[in-house]
Amino acid sequence: MDFELTEEQEMVRKMVRQFVDKEINPYIQDWDDQGHFESSIMKRLADLDLMGVCIPEEYGGSGMDYNTLAIVCEELERGDTAFRTAVSVHTGLNSMTLLQWGNEEQKKKYLTPQARGEKVGAFGLTEPNAGSDVASLKTTAVKEGDHYILNGQKTWISLCDHADHFLVFAYTDKDKKHKGISAFIVERTMPGFSSRGFKGKLGIRAGNTGEIFFDNVKVPKENLLGEEGEGFKISMSALDNGRFTVAAGACGQILACMEESVKYCHERKTFGKEIGKHQLVQQMLAKMEAGYQMSRLLVFRAGSLKNQGKRNTRETSLAKWQACDFANEAANDAVQIHGAYGYSNEYPVERFLRNSKAPVIYEGTREIHTIMQAEYMLGYRSDKPLSNNLPVWPFEQSKEEV
Repeated sequence: MDFELTEEQEMVRKMVRQFVDKEINPYIQDWDDQGHFESSIMKRLADLDLMGVCIPEEYGGSGMDYNTLAIVCEELERGDTAFRTAVSVHTGLNSMTLLQWGNEEQKKKYLTPQARGEKVGAFGLTEPNAGSDVASLKTTAVKEGDHYILNGQKTWISLCDHADHFLVFAYTDKDKKHKGISAFIVERTMPGFSSRGFKGKLGIRAGNTGEIFFDNVKVPKENLLGEEGEGFKISMSALDNGRFTVAAGACGQILACMEESVKYCHERKTFGKEIGKHQLVQQMLAKMEAGYQMSRLLVFRAGSLKNQGKRNTRETSLAKWQACDFANEAANDAVQIHGAYGYSNEYPVERFLRNSKAPVIYEGTREIHTIMQAEYMLGYRSDKPLSNNLPVWPFEQSKEEV
């Protein structure tokens, strides 16, 4: 086991950190206050070749390993959860799913421009009455000739107003329950598609989240991802990738809490000494450090399995559960360390606390992941081989390139 970052990974980490310090941190409080998603950040990330960081070069990506994606997500969330979320959805949930399940035509048409950052991808699974219970979704896709007619809606969709392409899951055969769900690539420009962003969120206010609607949307049969009825397992494998990026981002949230708390501990004095000298404050800082180190190891373990082309549902679930819980606890302690000042937006820790709650809920609540881990232990759950897997890293060149 090698716990050191490679020279390339360290270079990427420094590049993203400098980007965050220059392009996000000076403005994020205003964006958060205004509920404004600064979409130009996506273009600037594309200019740095970070929108397809772990996508093979033959499909327009940078060809780096999956742990480099984790590093990017960690450093982005150190700035704000909104921009890590954008990369999670675009790269983790959408592009990596196209890489894993798409045919060559779909990869060339949709994956390549997304990896280059020319187009933005999003993911449509959750519905008003279907969150953790995916089989309860209502959206339908009825085949008529060379098209599927899509009707329904999705909610809590990140990048709902900005994405160009959406991976959407719908029933093609309701009688088969979860085995009757299929996956489709939907373009924003298709007639009958519409979106509406939310306001009034507790956290991640600088991110774009909302609903998307399908009113008799005609989706070409060529836009069916995988086979009919494979939608459920496609969605679950997509969540493996999304949860991986969420866990990595949570490490960045803890890191931000630590940096702000350490800085404040040296600035603030009580009873004649820096508050960092008080043991109960030190205890909170030590918990952050422990949570950060453990979470990072869990994330890189999952990423290592991805690099080897191995199933990592169990390991990714554990990383997502623990890292998000640690981040939530770190943000809560950061506010406590700041005292009354932590309760105002004069310091960023109040934003950290608000932002830290959503990842504990989305892409599998902590309760879902708790059950998953217990079922693995008890032998009630096991992971069967998939018909399609992410490519092993280092990526091989295609025969066409060779």
